[in-house]
Amino acid sequence: MEKKKGLGFFERYLSIWVALCIVVGILIGKYIPIIPKTLSRFEYANVSIPVAILIWLMIYPMMLKIDFSSVVNATKKPKGLIVTCVTNWIIKPFTMYLFAYFFIRIVFNNFIPDNLATEYIAGAVLLGAAPCTAMVFVWSYLTDGDAGYTLVQVAVNDLIILVAFTPIVAFLLGVSNVKVPYNTLFLSTILFVVIPLTFGYLTRRSVIKNKGLDYFENVFLKKFDNVTIVGLLLTLVIIFSFQGEIILNNPFHILLIAVPLTIQTFFIFGFAYAWSKIWKLPHNIAAPASLIGASNFFELAVAVAISLFGLKSGAALATVVGVLTEVPIMLTLVKIANNTRHWFK
Repeated sequence: MEKKKGLGFFERYLSIWVALCIVVGILIGKYIPIIPKTLSRFEYANVSIPVAILIWLMIYPMMLKIDFSSVVNATKKPKGLIVTCVTNWIIKPFTMYLFAYFFIRIVFNNFIPDNLATEYIAGAVLLGAAPCTAMVFVWSYLTDGDAGYTLVQVAVNDLIILVAFTPIVAFLLGVSNVKVPYNTLFLSTILFVVIPLTFGYLTRRSVIKNKGLDYFENVFLKKFDNVTIVGLLLTLVIIFSFQGEIILNNPFHILLIAVPLTIQTFFIFGFAYAWSKIWKLPHNIAAPASLIGASNFFELAVAVAISLFGLKSGAALATVVGVLTEVPIMLTLVKIANNTRHWFK
Protein backbone atom coordinates (compact mmCIF):
# COMPACT_ATOMS: atom_id res chain seq x y z
CA MET A 1 0.00 0.00 0.00
CA GLU A 2 1.26 3.46 -0.87
CA LYS A 3 2.40 5.45 2.14
CA LYS A 4 0.09 8.38 2.73
CA LYS A 5 1.19 11.96 3.03
CA GLY A 6 2.00 13.03 6.56
CA LEU A 7 3.58 9.71 7.67
CA GLY A 8 7.14 10.70 6.77
CA PHE A 9 9.44 11.91 9.54
CA PHE A 10 9.54 15.51 8.32
CA GLU A 11 5.86 15.67 7.43
CA ARG A 12 4.67 14.04 10.66
CA TYR A 13 6.26 16.78 12.77
CA LEU A 14 6.00 19.56 10.21
CA SER A 15 4.20 22.00 12.52
CA ILE A 16 7.05 21.72 15.04
CA TRP A 17 9.72 22.30 12.39
CA VAL A 18 7.78 25.29 11.05
CA ALA A 19 7.51 26.87 14.51
CA LEU A 20 11.23 26.33 15.15
CA CYS A 21 12.19 27.83 11.78
CA ILE A 22 10.01 30.89 12.37
CA VAL A 23 11.66 31.44 15.77
CA VAL A 24 15.14 30.91 14.33
CA GLY A 25 14.41 33.34 11.48
CA ILE A 26 13.10 36.03 13.83
CA LEU A 27 16.10 35.66 16.15
CA ILE A 28 18.52 35.86 13.23
CA GLY A 29 16.82 39.05 12.03
CA LYS A 30 17.07 40.56 15.50
CA TYR A 31 20.52 39.48 16.65
CA ILE A 32 22.43 38.66 13.45
CA PRO A 33 21.07 41.32 11.07
CA ILE A 34 24.11 41.01 8.78
CA ILE A 35 22.59 37.79 7.35
CA PRO A 36 19.29 39.25 6.06
CA LYS A 37 21.13 42.45 5.11
CA THR A 38 23.49 40.46 2.90
CA LEU A 39 20.69 38.35 1.43
CA SER A 40 18.61 41.46 0.69
CA ARG A 41 21.26 42.55 -1.80
CA PHE A 42 20.19 39.64 -3.99
CA GLU A 43 16.77 41.03 -4.78
CA TYR A 44 15.09 42.13 -7.97
CA ALA A 45 11.61 43.63 -8.43
CA ASN A 46 10.81 43.06 -4.73
CA VAL A 47 11.51 39.34 -5.13
CA SER A 48 14.29 37.78 -3.05
CA ILE A 49 16.39 35.59 -5.34
CA PRO A 50 17.49 33.24 -2.49
CA VAL A 51 13.84 32.77 -1.51
CA ALA A 52 12.91 32.28 -5.16
CA ILE A 53 15.49 29.51 -5.49
CA LEU A 54 14.15 27.75 -2.40
CA ILE A 55 10.55 28.07 -3.62
CA TRP A 56 11.75 26.66 -6.93
CA LEU A 57 13.13 23.66 -5.04
CA MET A 58 9.76 23.23 -3.35
CA ILE A 59 7.81 23.36 -6.61
CA TYR A 60 10.17 21.35 -8.84
CA PRO A 61 9.29 17.89 -7.38
CA MET A 62 5.61 18.55 -8.03
CA MET A 63 6.28 19.73 -11.57
CA LEU A 64 8.03 16.40 -12.20
CA LYS A 65 4.73 14.61 -11.55
CA ILE A 66 2.77 16.56 -14.15
CA ASP A 67 1.60 14.47 -17.05
CA PHE A 68 0.90 17.13 -19.65
CA SER A 69 -2.06 15.24 -21.03
CA SER A 70 -3.72 16.00 -17.66
CA VAL A 71 -3.16 19.74 -18.26
CA VAL A 72 -5.07 19.49 -21.53
CA ASN A 73 -7.81 17.48 -19.84
CA ALA A 74 -8.17 20.12 -17.11
CA THR A 75 -9.85 22.45 -19.57
CA LYS A 76 -12.53 19.81 -20.04
CA LYS A 77 -13.32 19.88 -16.28
CA PRO A 78 -14.17 23.54 -15.59
CA LYS A 79 -15.90 23.15 -12.21
CA GLY A 80 -12.66 23.30 -10.21
CA LEU A 81 -11.56 26.40 -12.11
CA ILE A 82 -14.93 28.05 -11.46
CA VAL A 83 -14.62 27.37 -7.72
CA THR A 84 -11.11 28.84 -7.72
CA CYS A 85 -11.94 31.96 -9.72
CA VAL A 86 -15.22 32.83 -7.97
CA THR A 87 -13.72 32.27 -4.51
CA ASN A 88 -10.55 34.25 -5.25
CA TRP A 89 -12.01 37.22 -7.08
CA ILE A 90 -15.69 37.62 -6.18
CA ILE A 91 -15.72 36.43 -2.56
CA LYS A 92 -12.26 36.77 -1.00
CA PRO A 93 -11.30 40.48 -1.46
CA PHE A 94 -14.63 41.75 -0.18
CA THR A 95 -14.96 39.39 2.80
CA MET A 96 -11.37 40.25 3.73
CA TYR A 97 -12.33 43.92 3.83
CA LEU A 98 -15.43 43.18 5.93
CA PHE A 99 -13.58 41.01 8.46
CA ALA A 100 -10.70 43.49 8.74
CA TYR A 101 -13.03 46.48 9.14
CA PHE A 102 -15.19 44.73 11.73
CA PHE A 103 -12.34 43.64 13.98
CA ILE A 104 -9.88 46.52 13.53
CA ARG A 105 -12.40 49.39 13.45
CA ILE A 106 -15.05 48.04 15.82
CA VAL A 107 -13.87 45.20 18.06
CA PHE A 108 -10.32 46.52 18.60
CA ASN A 109 -11.22 50.20 18.32
CA ASN A 110 -9.89 51.05 21.81
CA PHE A 111 -6.50 49.48 21.13
CA ILE A 112 -5.63 50.77 17.66
CA PRO A 113 -5.27 54.49 16.74
CA ASP A 114 -7.48 55.65 13.88
CA ASN A 115 -4.65 56.33 11.41
CA LEU A 116 -3.09 52.92 12.03
CA ALA A 117 -6.47 51.20 11.73
CA THR A 118 -6.83 52.60 8.22
CA GLU A 119 -3.41 51.29 7.23
CA TYR A 120 -3.97 47.87 8.81
CA ILE A 121 -7.20 47.47 6.86
CA ALA A 122 -5.36 48.52 3.69
CA GLY A 123 -2.72 45.85 4.26
CA ALA A 124 -5.40 43.22 4.81
CA VAL A 125 -7.13 44.24 1.58
CA LEU A 126 -3.86 43.92 -0.34
CA LEU A 127 -3.51 40.37 0.97
CA GLY A 128 -7.12 39.58 0.13
CA ALA A 129 -6.76 40.79 -3.44
CA ALA A 130 -3.61 38.75 -4.06
CA PRO A 131 -4.40 35.00 -3.92
CA CYS A 132 -1.52 32.55 -3.86
CA THR A 133 0.47 31.50 -6.91
CA ALA A 134 3.70 29.79 -5.85
CA MET A 135 3.08 28.16 -2.47
CA VAL A 136 -0.18 26.56 -3.60
CA PHE A 137 1.98 23.96 -5.36
CA VAL A 138 3.33 22.98 -1.94
CA TRP A 139 -0.13 22.78 -0.36
CA SER A 140 -1.38 20.80 -3.35
CA TYR A 141 1.55 18.40 -3.02
CA LEU A 142 0.83 17.84 0.68
CA THR A 143 -2.81 16.94 -0.10
CA ASP A 144 -1.99 14.70 -3.08
CA GLY A 145 -3.56 17.27 -5.39
CA ASP A 146 -3.80 16.81 -9.14
CA ALA A 147 -0.53 18.42 -10.23
CA GLY A 148 -1.67 19.19 -13.77
CA TYR A 149 -4.95 20.70 -12.65
CA THR A 150 -3.21 22.77 -9.97
CA LEU A 151 -0.90 24.15 -12.66
CA VAL A 152 -3.91 25.25 -14.72
CA GLN A 153 -5.53 26.83 -11.65
CA VAL A 154 -2.36 28.82 -10.92
CA ALA A 155 -1.95 29.89 -14.55
CA VAL A 156 -5.53 31.17 -14.74
CA ASN A 157 -5.09 32.92 -11.40
CA ASP A 158 -1.94 34.69 -12.64
CA LEU A 159 -3.77 35.99 -15.70
CA ILE A 160 -6.66 37.33 -13.60
CA ILE A 161 -4.26 39.07 -11.19
CA LEU A 162 -2.87 41.10 -14.09
CA VAL A 163 -6.24 42.71 -14.80
CA ALA A 164 -8.26 42.45 -11.56
CA PHE A 165 -5.84 43.30 -8.74
CA THR A 166 -5.60 47.05 -9.39
CA PRO A 167 -9.32 47.87 -9.78
CA ILE A 168 -10.31 45.75 -6.75
CA VAL A 169 -7.70 47.40 -4.50
CA ALA A 170 -8.58 50.84 -5.84
CA PHE A 171 -12.28 50.24 -5.18
CA LEU A 172 -11.90 48.85 -1.65
CA LEU A 173 -9.28 51.34 -0.49
CA GLY A 174 -10.67 54.35 -2.33
CA VAL A 175 -7.29 55.14 -3.87
CA SER A 176 -7.01 55.87 -7.54
CA ASN A 177 -3.22 55.87 -7.77
CA VAL A 178 -2.56 52.21 -7.03
CA LYS A 179 0.77 51.42 -8.64
CA VAL A 180 1.11 47.71 -9.23
CA PRO A 181 4.70 46.49 -9.64
CA TYR A 182 4.08 44.48 -12.77
CA ASN A 183 7.75 43.51 -12.88
CA THR A 184 7.13 41.68 -9.58
CA LEU A 185 4.14 39.90 -11.09
CA PHE A 186 5.94 38.87 -14.25
CA LEU A 187 9.16 37.86 -12.48
CA SER A 188 7.21 35.78 -9.95
CA THR A 189 5.34 34.01 -12.73
CA ILE A 190 8.59 33.22 -14.55
CA LEU A 191 10.44 32.10 -11.41
CA PHE A 192 7.66 30.18 -9.73
CA VAL A 193 5.81 28.69 -12.70
CA VAL A 194 7.68 28.86 -16.02
CA ILE A 195 11.17 27.82 -14.89
CA PRO A 196 10.26 24.89 -12.62
CA LEU A 197 7.61 23.76 -15.10
CA THR A 198 10.14 23.75 -17.96
CA PHE A 199 12.79 21.92 -15.97
CA GLY A 200 10.22 19.47 -14.63
CA TYR A 201 8.95 18.71 -18.12
CA LEU A 202 12.44 18.25 -19.58
CA THR A 203 13.55 16.06 -16.66
CA ARG A 204 10.44 13.90 -16.81
CA ARG A 205 10.74 13.44 -20.55
CA SER A 206 14.45 12.60 -20.38
CA VAL A 207 14.23 10.13 -17.50
CA ILE A 208 11.22 8.28 -18.91
CA LYS A 209 12.86 8.10 -22.33
CA ASN A 210 16.13 6.69 -20.96
CA LYS A 211 14.98 4.65 -17.94
CA GLY A 212 11.28 4.02 -18.45
CA LEU A 213 8.10 5.11 -16.64
CA ASP A 214 8.40 2.48 -13.89
CA TYR A 215 11.89 3.72 -12.88
CA PHE A 216 10.71 7.33 -13.01
CA GLU A 217 7.68 6.77 -10.74
CA ASN A 218 9.15 4.26 -8.27
CA VAL A 219 12.81 5.29 -8.04
CA PHE A 220 13.51 8.75 -9.44
CA LEU A 221 10.56 10.57 -7.86
CA LYS A 222 11.27 9.08 -4.43
CA LYS A 223 14.64 10.86 -4.38
CA PHE A 224 12.71 14.13 -3.96
CA ASP A 225 10.46 13.00 -1.10
CA ASN A 226 11.81 15.52 1.43
CA VAL A 227 13.03 18.25 -0.91
CA THR A 228 9.74 20.17 -0.75
CA ILE A 229 9.64 20.12 3.06
CA VAL A 230 13.30 21.12 3.49
CA GLY A 231 12.83 23.94 0.96
CA LEU A 232 9.78 25.17 2.89
CA LEU A 233 11.66 25.23 6.21
CA LEU A 234 14.69 27.06 4.80
CA THR A 235 12.38 29.56 3.10
CA LEU A 236 10.73 30.34 6.44
CA VAL A 237 14.09 31.00 8.09
CA ILE A 238 15.04 33.52 5.39
CA ILE A 239 11.64 35.25 5.19
CA PHE A 240 11.37 35.72 8.94
CA SER A 241 14.97 36.86 9.26
CA PHE A 242 13.94 39.77 7.00
CA GLN A 243 10.95 40.60 9.22
CA GLY A 244 12.37 39.69 12.65
CA GLU A 245 12.74 43.17 14.14
CA ILE A 246 9.35 44.36 12.87
CA ILE A 247 7.63 41.37 14.47
CA LEU A 248 9.44 41.74 17.81
CA ASN A 249 8.71 45.48 17.97
CA ASN A 250 4.94 45.11 17.43
CA PRO A 251 3.80 41.98 19.29
CA PHE A 252 0.40 43.23 20.49
CA HIS A 253 -0.72 44.80 17.22
CA ILE A 254 0.47 41.73 15.35
CA LEU A 255 -1.84 39.62 17.52
CA LEU A 256 -4.78 41.94 16.81
CA ILE A 257 -4.14 42.00 13.04
CA ALA A 258 -3.80 38.22 13.00
CA VAL A 259 -7.38 37.71 14.25
CA PRO A 260 -9.28 38.85 11.12
CA LEU A 261 -6.63 37.37 8.81
CA THR A 262 -6.96 33.97 10.49
CA ILE A 263 -10.77 33.99 10.49
CA GLN A 264 -10.80 35.05 6.83
CA THR A 265 -8.44 32.22 5.85
CA PHE A 266 -10.60 29.55 7.49
CA PHE A 267 -13.75 31.12 6.05
CA ILE A 268 -12.45 31.14 2.46
CA PHE A 269 -11.18 27.58 2.71
CA GLY A 270 -14.49 26.42 4.19
CA PHE A 271 -16.49 28.21 1.50
CA ALA A 272 -14.55 26.71 -1.42
CA TYR A 273 -14.27 23.27 0.20
CA ALA A 274 -18.01 23.05 0.91
CA TRP A 275 -18.81 24.24 -2.61
CA SER A 276 -16.46 21.60 -4.04
CA LYS A 277 -18.20 18.90 -2.01
CA ILE A 278 -21.64 20.05 -3.14
CA TRP A 279 -20.44 19.98 -6.74
CA LYS A 280 -18.98 16.49 -6.15
CA LEU A 281 -15.48 17.42 -7.24
CA PRO A 282 -12.75 14.82 -6.64
CA HIS A 283 -10.59 15.52 -3.59
CA ASN A 284 -7.40 16.04 -5.64
CA ILE A 285 -9.09 19.03 -7.32
CA ALA A 286 -11.21 20.24 -4.39
CA ALA A 287 -8.28 20.57 -1.96
CA PRO A 288 -6.03 22.76 -4.19
CA ALA A 289 -9.07 24.78 -5.34
CA SER A 290 -9.81 25.63 -1.70
CA LEU A 291 -6.21 26.18 -0.61
CA ILE A 292 -5.26 28.55 -3.44
CA GLY A 293 -7.77 31.14 -2.22
CA ALA A 294 -6.92 30.62 1.45
CA SER A 295 -3.24 31.50 0.96
CA ASN A 296 -1.82 34.77 -0.36
CA PHE A 297 0.66 36.13 -2.91
CA PHE A 298 2.51 37.94 -0.12
CA GLU A 299 5.42 39.16 -2.30
CA LEU A 300 2.95 41.23 -4.31
CA ALA A 301 1.00 42.42 -1.26
CA VAL A 302 4.15 43.52 0.60
CA ALA A 303 5.55 45.28 -2.48
CA VAL A 304 2.35 47.28 -3.11
CA ALA A 305 1.98 48.12 0.60
CA ILE A 306 5.50 49.55 0.67
CA SER A 307 4.91 51.40 -2.60
CA LEU A 308 1.64 52.99 -1.45
CA PHE A 309 2.22 53.54 2.26
CA GLY A 310 5.94 53.18 2.95
CA LEU A 311 8.26 50.59 4.46
CA LYS A 312 7.42 51.40 8.10
CA SER A 313 3.66 51.78 7.55
CA GLY A 314 0.85 49.88 9.21
CA ALA A 315 -0.12 48.47 5.82
CA ALA A 316 3.33 46.95 5.37
CA LEU A 317 3.14 45.49 8.90
CA ALA A 318 -0.26 43.94 8.15
CA THR A 319 1.11 42.20 5.06
CA VAL A 320 4.01 40.89 7.15
CA VAL A 321 1.48 39.47 9.62
CA GLY A 322 -0.03 37.68 6.64
CA VAL A 323 3.34 36.00 6.07
CA LEU A 324 3.66 35.19 9.79
CA THR A 325 0.28 33.49 10.07
CA GLU A 326 0.02 31.87 6.66
CA VAL A 327 2.20 28.77 6.95
CA PRO A 328 0.90 27.49 10.32
CA ILE A 329 -2.70 28.11 9.24
CA MET A 330 -2.21 26.53 5.82
CA LEU A 331 -0.65 23.44 7.40
CA THR A 332 -3.75 23.18 9.60
CA LEU A 333 -5.98 23.42 6.52
CA VAL A 334 -3.85 20.80 4.75
CA LYS A 335 -4.40 18.50 7.72
CA ILE A 336 -8.16 19.18 7.63
CA ALA A 337 -8.23 18.43 3.90
CA ASN A 338 -6.33 15.18 4.36
CA ASN A 339 -8.50 14.07 7.29
CA THR A 340 -11.71 14.72 5.31
CA ARG A 341 -10.59 12.98 2.13
CA HIS A 342 -13.35 10.38 2.62
CA TRP A 343 -15.98 13.11 2.09
CA PHE A 344 -15.08 13.16 -1.61
CA LYS A 345 -15.74 9.59 -2.70
